[in-house]
Amino acid sequence: MWLLKLTLALAGLYALVAAVAYILQTWLIFPAGLAAFGPELPDEARRVELATKDGAQIVLVRLPAERPAAGRRPVLLGFGGNAWNADALVLMLRRIFPEHEVAALHYRGYGPSGGRPSAAALFDDARRAYDHLAGEAEADVVAIGLSLGAAVAVDLAAARPLQGIVMVTPFDSLKNLAAHHYPWLPVRLLLRHRMETARTLRDLDVPVAVITAENDSIVPAARSAPVRRAAGDLRENITIASGHNDLYDHPDFAAALRSSVAAVSVD
Repeated sequence: MWLLKLTLALAGLYALVAAVAYILQTWLIFPAGLAAFGPELPDEARRVELATKDGAQIVLVRLPAERPAAGRRPVLLGFGGNAWNADALVLMLRRIFPEHEVAALHYRGYGPSGGRPSAAALFDDARRAYDHLAGEAEADVVAIGLSLGAAVAVDLAAARPLQGIVMVTPFDSLKNLAAHHYPWLPVRLLLRHRMETARTLRDLDVPVAVITAENDSIVPAARSAPVRRAAGDLRENITIASGHNDLYDHPDFAAALRSSVAAVSVD
């Protein structure tokens, strides 16, 4: 009898943990509070408010090129990782690409953008950001997606004509990544947010560059490798000897990103 009681108690505890994971998954995937505070932007920065179809306001940050460049340069549209602040991202892009106009999107629910984040909301908002840039800028757009932002960039490429995509530490599928980190939970049944990066990329004809971290414990090689294989026009494939979060401070990262943008910008 005691064994039956213990089994029932463990089953109940497992069910409780699974229920909590189901309820908290949006916060775990989109921890907006961790991206609430960004650095101060220069005076020339523009904050563009865009209305979503459900009445929320999202904010796109734009910075003009810091110095003139010979020839036409694409606008670089950045999509950060799940805990990135868009102001920090746009400043990083400005530092690495002073000759380009750069922009970054504050995800839905990530202050100062309103609403609630979800995979579908981020995909829809990326299209609105692109439409704004394409309507004003006299240049093509290259999307740069970091980690979760790579999934946003690929979905955008499926809906809008991008000159190229640069993905940094991308994962093939959110459900596969979640299953890797939580193998003891039925995440494929629990997950409400769908990001199928490799599957979407497989059907696209767009120049792609991929940058990965050799010692990435958050997006392991098994989850980034299918993204490379799915790219029909892989222009650049760079691996840097770092971890997931310290990749951006690595001395080779800026050169890798510049090389990747150059590779996907050539017709």
